[in-house]
Amino acid sequence: MTRKFEGSNLFKLPPEFVTFYYTQTLDHYSYRPEGYATFQQRYLLNNKYWGGMNTSSPIFVYMGDEADIVEVASIAGFMVDLGKRFNGLLMYIEHRYYGESLPFGSKDKAFESANNLGYFNSEQALADYAQLITDFKRNMTSGYRPFIAVGGSYGGMLASWFRLKYPHIVIGAVASSAPILYFDDITPQNGYHVVVTKDFRETSENCYNIIRQSWFEIDRVAAEPNGLMTLSNIFSTCRPLNSSQDLKVRLQHMYTNSAQYDNFPEKPVNDICNAIDGAPAGTDILDRVAAGVNASFMGNSSCHRMSAYSPRNTSEWEWQRCTEMVMPMGYGENETMFQAEPFDINEFTQTCLELFNVAPRPHWITTQFGGHVNLLLMIFSSLIFSAWNSYSLLILTPMQDIKFVFGNFATNIIFSNGLRDPYSAGGVLQDISDSVVAVYTNQGAHGLDLHAPLPNDPDWLVAQRDREIKIIQVWIAEYNAKLARKMSK
Repeated sequence: MTRKFEGSNLFKLPPEFVTFYYTQTLDHYSYRPEGYATFQQRYLLNNKYWGGMNTSSPIFVYMGDEADIVEVASIAGFMVDLGKRFNGLLMYIEHRYYGESLPFGSKDKAFESANNLGYFNSEQALADYAQLITDFKRNMTSGYRPFIAVGGSYGGMLASWFRLKYPHIVIGAVASSAPILYFDDITPQNGYHVVVTKDFRETSENCYNIIRQSWFEIDRVAAEPNGLMTLSNIFSTCRPLNSSQDLKVRLQHMYTNSAQYDNFPEKPVNDICNAIDGAPAGTDILDRVAAGVNASFMGNSSCHRMSAYSPRNTSEWEWQRCTEMVMPMGYGENETMFQAEPFDINEFTQTCLELFNVAPRPHWITTQFGGHVNLLLMIFSSLIFSAWNSYSLLILTPMQDIKFVFGNFATNIIFSNGLRDPYSAGGVLQDISDSVVAVYTNQGAHGLDLHAPLPNDPDWLVAQRDREIKIIQVWIAEYNAKLARKMSK
């Protein structure tokens, strides 16, 4: 392990965050010679609040997700709060192929071929974390300190899966806004966009209606002579539109992104709807929508980029989507405030083949981590539950599926959500057991509880974090009690 102080970054961290590099194994799951290659994995340590080597103070480990770890650490301020409260050491591990943790030495080389990208998956990432933490423990004077995994969004999924797969390494996991149920057909495909629609409709019925009508109005104007130029002028695009679809995709992104991050103190959904509703009387539908664009995060410049989005073969997340992170999102007519856009696995597969020459494995996540009950197990269980009086199959709902699976082998996981987060549609919103619990708020959106606490945080957000802290206190107390009994023997 080598040490380096943080240099120039887009996101700045205080000096107590120190950067280290760990020599990580490329392939944890084979013994071929090429698998023994290594790369430098970046991680950060913050020991400002740590009780020290001679104490039982915990270590909180942030499971790096699809971003540079410095950016992650700068956003996840709740980690620092945990450090203060528990005299904890803070560790943030960067996910392989992101930031500076690049196998093969550079991003260009890593993305040179599917052969080089083949080591880029959640299973290898979890094994990275397991190996790094285990070696870190070995270098401490005592390996018995409690480690707790923390993560948000994809990182939240990783934190929960890490607890499931490596329960001997961490005593618990905090999984914020982790849509672990958005795979296969566990969650309805329209779930994400149904929540987006709900967010806008709850904010303003008129705003919701304007947005819903706008798609057809865009199509109508686009079909007129010089219609695309008319739309370009209405929406102040930086370049003339090539198609109405380009505009609609960008608007949809604006609405979904605003709903996903509709967090206190910024309220982007309110900003958009206030602009739409506040336009002068007589303003037509598209001018109202344009006012919403100007009030949104897209309105920070004199013109708006509305060019078509194209998947890129240099995108890290695109690779993950095209392999194992297949979250089927689609919706039919009149199911949301958007025009119908069903998910087509064949079309998606073709896109992935064109980008990376690989086909997605849509069932691998549930195969690896659970989510669907094995059919034979269901039949056997239904026979037991029916006390042998009938042979009718017990039908389990998706939430019962996850309870049935996780309830048998998972402990000490917090699944936190805000119900204004579209990804909450694929989140765990019911307690699975006494120690695998759902902590959610009606008002919060994506990953809000992991942000740094503020003096003017609303009561519901303070209560959510307080509950999480009390649960973590119980985990640590139970661990220390077991350790004391072990040491006394």
